[in-house]
Amino acid sequence: MAIVKWELDPDHSEIQFKVKHLMITTVTGTFRKFSVEVETEDDDFSKASHIRFKADADSIDTNNVQRDNHLKSEDFLNSKNYPQIKFTGKGFQKSEGKMTLSGNLTINGITQIILVDVELGGIATDPYGHTKAGFSISGKIDRRAFGLIWGSVTEAGKIVLSDEVRFQGEIQLIKQSNKM
Repeated sequence: MAIVKWELDPDHSEIQFKVKHLMITTVTGTFRKFSVEVETEDDDFSKASHIRFKADADSIDTNNVQRDNHLKSEDFLNSKNYPQIKFTGKGFQKSEGKMTLSGNLTINGITQIILVDVELGGIATDPYGHTKAGFSISGKIDRRAFGLIWGSVTEAGKIVLSDEVRFQGEIQLIKQSNKM
């Protein structure tokens, strides 16, 4: 079996997160700078031996500069001391046609095991001869487990920010040529 390396196609990939605000609406954000590296046996992603995701904490974007600066502060991501969010995949589990990836997620210097739902959209060759693989991913975390404990309550007793953070992504990887 040949080891195949795959890297992110940033022009065709995105990572989003969603958090309830006042428990009545959802705020969506993205990370503008991130990378993904995967190593597989041939083109079999279920046996990937190396899965690494990194996002630059300073690249967070919720379409509101004041909120973004608050999210980068010590109240949340503490991006000065912890400039990257990292995920290292440990292995896939298949069940009823679905794949779940377990791995270590590190935010704010705290590492927790999480599960990520992964759907392989397929593998195709683009018009320039590059082999690409596409994935949809989703999951959720409890932000408090990563030390993101800032919270507030309105005068009426409403929670300002939910503890659950949902994330989703569309990831396209490019197969790297095995140059020696």
